Amino acid sequence: MRWSQALIPTLREVPKDAEIPSHQLLLRAGLIRPLAAGVYTFLPLGFRVLKKIERIVREEMDRAGALEVLMPALHPREIWEQTGRATTLDEILFKVKDRSDRAFVLGPTHEEIVTTLAAAEIRSYKQLPKNIYQIQTKFRDEPRPRFGLIRVKEFIMKDAYSFDVDEAGADRSYQAMYEAYKIIFARCGLRTIDVEAHSGAMGGSSSHEFMVVSPAGEDRVACCATCGYAANLEKATSRVIGPTSRPVPPEERVAHPAKFATPGVRTIEDLTKPPFNVPAERQIKTLVYVLDGKITLLLVHGCDELNEAKIPAATARPAHPDEIRAALGALPGSLGAVGVRQIPVIADATLRGATGMTTGANENEFHVRGVDVERDITVAQWVDLRMVQTGEGCPKCDGILRVDSAIEVGHVFKLGTKYSVALGANYLDEKGASRPMIMGCYGIGVSRCVAAIVEQCHDEKGIVWPRSVAPYEVAVLPLNINHGPTMEVAEEIYRELLDAGVEAILDDRPDRPGVKFNDADLIGFPVRVTVGEKSLAKGGVEVKARCETEAALVPPVQAVAVIREKLAV
Repeated sequence: MRWSQALIPTLREVPKDAEIPSHQLLLRAGLIRPLAAGVYTFLPLGFRVLKKIERIVREEMDRAGALEVLMPALHPREIWEQTGRATTLDEILFKVKDRSDRAFVLGPTHEEIVTTLAAAEIRSYKQLPKNIYQIQTKFRDEPRPRFGLIRVKEFIMKDAYSFDVDEAGADRSYQAMYEAYKIIFARCGLRTIDVEAHSGAMGGSSSHEFMVVSPAGEDRVACCATCGYAANLEKATSRVIGPTSRPVPPEERVAHPAKFATPGVRTIEDLTKPPFNVPAERQIKTLVYVLDGKITLLLVHGCDELNEAKIPAATARPAHPDEIRAALGALPGSLGAVGVRQIPVIADATLRGATGMTTGANENEFHVRGVDVERDITVAQWVDLRMVQTGEGCPKCDGILRVDSAIEVGHVFKLGTKYSVALGANYLDEKGASRPMIMGCYGIGVSRCVAAIVEQCHDEKGIVWPRSVAPYEVAVLPLNINHGPTMEVAEEIYRELLDAGVEAILDDRPDRPGVKFNDADLIGFPVRVTVGEKSLAKGGVEVKARCETEAALVPPVQAVAVIREKLAV
């Protein structure tokens, strides 16, 4: 490719609405352009990166025995209603109607569609196992698209679905995809960690996410460097021995909690300030939720954050203010569980044995101190309800956990029979009995991987693409296109690279050398070859890998061999 014939609209300034490095660099390097909030056009260089990632995904999915299909993006709404997800995912669904007033949704994922396909085409255990995948556009009505390709309304995803006769087969399918994912991300140049994850709206018995640690990530993961334990913060646990607050010595314990006025106190932080001076770890945070249709109190330390994914209920939502007032007679900020008998109380396990605590009195602007949790509160369940924090002990070893932000690039689920039962995806076993297929689901955010790679692979000058996904492997830069010998050498190296199967771009623009250098570094071609009058006078051309600080002077006849050596590193 000749630069003069390409469409590479690089930008010198950082776009004002681009917050993170990948968004800034993908825009500045001319790889993507926004059409609307959360909707992007991939320009030629970005499209080349996207297609290279897709090729890697296809090769590894095919190698793992998966079968590629292409399913519709337009789904009849009634199929989604059969699984109940037309309601549970209603807020993110794009909904349309045809001229006959029939309702459709634009697919945010394809569990319903592939299960409908399996129900129609698979009859016998002899046809199983099967693993079906596609690379397809997905649509989700994100309320707040941000961070460029990280959080969007339209994106490219690889989704695969396995169908097996039993749990053992499903486990094998799951493991095959798990191993394929590790290879895919490594080939893309991504350093990922695989973490235990919460299945969320997908359902199923277990799942793992593949995460790229990055300050730009919207997920949080807890990791132990000692044993390798890693989990999404929704799933993570820690080694916590006893209550996190210091027990009160026996001589300081009081017989009964004492009520005291707390005018103006609305938050945990308010109570930590004078004149009250109650540390957050000495407070009980009382949260009112509706669990499976029933008002319930959830208790954690004031210094902890509730982890909704750990709530032991099929359905859970925060109670509305009118529901809270009707149940407890007070507003948030003054709520507590002392003396509550008619409402179930679920407490975090770290509160067990805690004494000398302070909590709301269920009377506006009043609290009670001297609370002995096990003595003064009727707890129905002790469970892990809290978010893990950096510095806590690893649950698997003696190591310490670190919590980081991360970008999810892949997710594998064990779905079980949730969708096959709802949509009638059954098979006949050896005895002729009808049984539901056991399913798995496996997704990779292909377009998100573009951003994740840039988040990991960039410096102050621009992107540093891994060779496997770079838009072009080599940029040939003649510094003066009007100088005959310079162009002759540049053209010869360019032709030799193409003949050797190396993807190269020839920068034949009549621009200053500084512009060409800056653009090559900004875009991040793995190797740059500079052909100039000064270097030719010294008998060579300058060859430099993107990650190197100094260029090597190489005779033109050896340039291609040296370039290939650098690409192989």
